[in-house]
Amino acid sequence: MARIQCDFFSAALGTSVTINVLLPQPDPAARTAPRRYPVLWLLHGLLDDHTTWLRQTSLERYVDGLQLAVVMPAGGRSFYTDMAHGYRYWTYVSEELPALARAWFPLSDQREENFVAGLSMGGYGAFKLALRQPERYAAAASLSGALRSFDREAEAGATPEWVAELTDVFGDLANFPTSEDNVYYLAQQLAESGAPSPMLYQCCGVDDFLYADNLAFKQHAETLGLPLTYAEGPGEHNWAYWDQQIQRVLAWLPLPLAGDDEELLSL
Repeated sequence: MARIQCDFFSAALGTSVTINVLLPQPDPAARTAPRRYPVLWLLHGLLDDHTTWLRQTSLERYVDGLQLAVVMPAGGRSFYTDMAHGYRYWTYVSEELPALARAWFPLSDQREENFVAGLSMGGYGAFKLALRQPERYAAAASLSGALRSFDREAEAGATPEWVAELTDVFGDLANFPTSEDNVYYLAQQLAESGAPSPMLYQCCGVDDFLYADNLAFKQHAETLGLPLTYAEGPGEHNWAYWDQQIQRVLAWLPLPLAGDDEELLSL
């Protein structure tokens, strides 16, 4: 595989950014142009950045041979949101980044070949992307996702500093229940719309501090009839768990069959 670090200026963020990209190795002896690859948009957690999946897991080895591209952006501590007091990370990850990445790399723009996944804050971001833009993603995976109602943080005993940070991200938390940043609200809106839903994969370790939140979202999604695959078992909020689970996510993704090269690049 090719491993690429791409540095560029983001108009949405108004600053320079970096992404890491994994691309399948093309066959130089092939007589046809390589196809545009299915792509996994892979998001990091609150304390991480675009490098962490490659530093903490064997992701490059796991995707080798899958004919799958992986794009890993940096999202700061934004919860992949157009922040009330901060940067427009939702616009960046949902609009600007896909357009630029597809212009630079051989990435498919077909719904059935676009997937999104992430851990913790990134698990929340992955479900938000898929539930808010179901026409763009065939599947989404949340690993130990921060799938919670952030308007309840203060009553749950969160520190004033954390509530203040969430307010900087989401604005007035009293408005969060019916916000497009609330994955519970987005799931209900999607179910009521009757539109096709992406396949959803959700997992969390039973020893994780977010386990109760994940159980609550699982029950919500199942009540709505969304196509959810749920997995739990021993595990904490750490890379030992996520390194195992990303392998299961890759095996679960509805990747096109090998040799299905109908869509070719225009060279």
